[in-house]
Amino acid sequence: MYNTFKYSLLFSLLILFSCKNKPTNTSDVSAEKNTENLVQKTTITFPSKDGLPITADIYKTKRAKINVLLCHQAGFSRGEYSDTALELTKLGYAVMAIDQRSGNAVNNIKNETKLAATKKGLGTTYLDAKQDIEGAINYIFTQNEGEKIIVVGSSYSASLALLIGVDNEKVKAVAAFSPGEYFKEINMNKEISTYQKPVFVTSSLSESESVTILIDKIDTKFTTHFIPEVKGIHGSRALWKTTEGSENYWASFTNFLSAIK
Repeated sequence: MYNTFKYSLLFSLLILFSCKNKPTNTSDVSAEKNTENLVQKTTITFPSKDGLPITADIYKTKRAKINVLLCHQAGFSRGEYSDTALELTKLGYAVMAIDQRSGNAVNNIKNETKLAATKKGLGTTYLDAKQDIEGAINYIFTQNEGEKIIVVGSSYSASLALLIGVDNEKVKAVAAFSPGEYFKEINMNKEISTYQKPVFVTSSLSESESVTILIDKIDTKFTTHFIPEVKGIHGSRALWKTTEGSENYWASFTNFLSAIK
């Protein structure tokens, strides 16, 4: 009985010793480290300049502060940037995609800001949405402790982003996908002629001539104009993987972003 007890005790000690010296599971360690690089998506609301609740999706890693604002095109929602936002996080950016009150739905995501505006009987024209972009800039600027913002616009919101960015000290740079003379009350070519900060513009091939005219009064040292060699597409859908030549749009866009870091 004594020998049985002795061998049982020895066996137990051997097991205990081997467990203490067992190699660390490297996959578990890297999983812990990688949690800081995982993209966190949250949906929030905050007030526009007139108090209307704006719905927005925030995409960021654990430690990142929001530094890019994404604005959709006509008839769309924040869903326009579902994939683009994720790609931008891979480049080290934290982004917020908003629903402006002028829009509808895309990629199965409804425009909640438009629904709220309609319910309140508020205007939903392109220019009505200007205050939503301005409200979003103010919100982000407060949240990120005063870090300047890159504003990305698509179609009508590209023009709004350009208008807002001219003299808004909270805006670091503007990326405008298919901007144009969309507002009867405003001469875009004249209003954006005094730009003194980086501007990226692009469009479909067929729109490139009108975009060239739109920005021809801006000092060329501030502008990057990417003209696709293929047909391309209207708005920020140029960055969608389904768009022919999207890799070239991305290459030019990322070069621009790298240059202004």
